[in-house]
Amino acid sequence: MRRSLISLILPSFNEEENIPLIYENLHHIMALVNYDYELIFIDDGSEDQTLEYIQDLGRKHPHVKYVSFTRNFGKEAALLAGLEKSNGDAVIIMDADLQHPAFLIPEMIQGYEEGYDQVIAKRNRNGESPLRKTLSTLFYKGINQLVDVTLKNGIGDFRLLSRPVVNDILKLSEGNRFSKGLFAWVGYEEKVINYENVARQSGSSKWSLSKLLNYAIDGLVSFNTRPLRICLYTGMLILLMSLGYIAFIFVQIVRNGIDVPGYFSTISAILFLGGVQLLSLGVIGEYIGRMYNEVKRRPHYLVKESNIHDSKNKVSQ
Repeated sequence: MRRSLISLILPSFNEEENIPLIYENLHHIMALVNYDYELIFIDDGSEDQTLEYIQDLGRKHPHVKYVSFTRNFGKEAALLAGLEKSNGDAVIIMDADLQHPAFLIPEMIQGYEEGYDQVIAKRNRNGESPLRKTLSTLFYKGINQLVDVTLKNGIGDFRLLSRPVVNDILKLSEGNRFSKGLFAWVGYEEKVINYENVARQSGSSKWSLSKLLNYAIDGLVSFNTRPLRICLYTGMLILLMSLGYIAFIFVQIVRNGIDVPGYFSTISAILFLGGVQLLSLGVIGEYIGRMYNEVKRRPHYLVKESNIHDSKNKVSQ
């Protein structure tokens, strides 16, 4: 009788120092569970020797598979590629930088055996800079007031997904992907495991503040149209205020005649309305830009080389 298969997906970008370490960790941990497993490394256009290290592992160990992109397409594309290439009855997504502790995997598998379709690892933010911790807290508080799904602070991509969840994720074909939101959107029974934040041991983080800001905007725009509704409400409010101000000025003119000085009120109105208009155009532009990218229907990624030749698409028809 065939043992169940666990697919471990590891997006990797310039992680040459961590590839041998993460393999040893996972090899040791998976020997403790009663499952067959495959490691699927997604080389996201690395500029160091990450691919060479992965290829070396692939030659030595048949359960090590890899896909190498032609360039850096981003983590979202890497996650999608890993899900598409996976064959497991369950899939575990984790980073290759050793910040996702492998010792949680048996507990995640236990949650899967208990019947949960998503077993999610949630980290605290101990060890992060006060600025980054504050910005993250504000982001989650703000975005949950706007988006149509609930995103929890400390929950990322480190999780186990059952095959039905993976199949449903693969049905979502949008080009502008925000996996945190997609995982929440599909639903299913969830179990959350808490763990201590782990500092990166080697290499450097690929997430600068500017990239995190862009990621936050992607999350905000990808899952709702409320920013557009806010622009509409803001325009209606400003229109009412403007009509009230015009009526007030008209009454003043009738009572006191025309008052030539009005520089401050004129400049204030111009600056305020101009700022609101530019902000509204920016929000509308974000949505138009995403529509532009969607209608082009470009592939999410391009593969330079891979040792996966007979992977089947697991999407249910």
